[in-house]
Amino acid sequence: MRAVLQRVSEASVTVAGEVVGRLARPGLVALVGVTHDDGPQQVATMARKIADLRILDGERSVSDTGAPVLVVSQFTLYADTRKGRRPSWSAAAPGPVAEPVVEQVVQALRSRGVEVETGRFGAHMDVSLVNDGPVTIVLDV
Repeated sequence: MRAVLQRVSEASVTVAGEVVGRLARPGLVALVGVTHDDGPQQVATMARKIADLRILDGERSVSDTGAPVLVVSQFTLYADTRKGRRPSWSAAAPGPVAEPVVEQVVQALRSRGVEVETGRFGAHMDVSLVNDGPVTIVLDV
């Protein structure tokens, strides 16, 4: 599993003109990609990292501050661009495999008491954010 975390002052996800997820206060956007063999161990580790990494203002975490997290599925994090001009997506898990895993990350965060907003899996999403810092972290678990 791979994620890109961005510290934001605000963020939103819009699908077909409808806002489906919004952070109206500082928090994190987590772009989450799933590969074929991700399971419960990767879900637990990713949720713990998202909640506990001290990357918010004052070296505090989401768990410390109660900051919200916007989780957006992002299969393109597994793009292989080593050959040619067209990325290969073969390392990304297909939708029927990836969707429940992303939902498990969301549920694991919520079970830790984290306020979570989401995008819409498989939809064309317009993600808007104000990166604070900027702070952007890549996580591989």
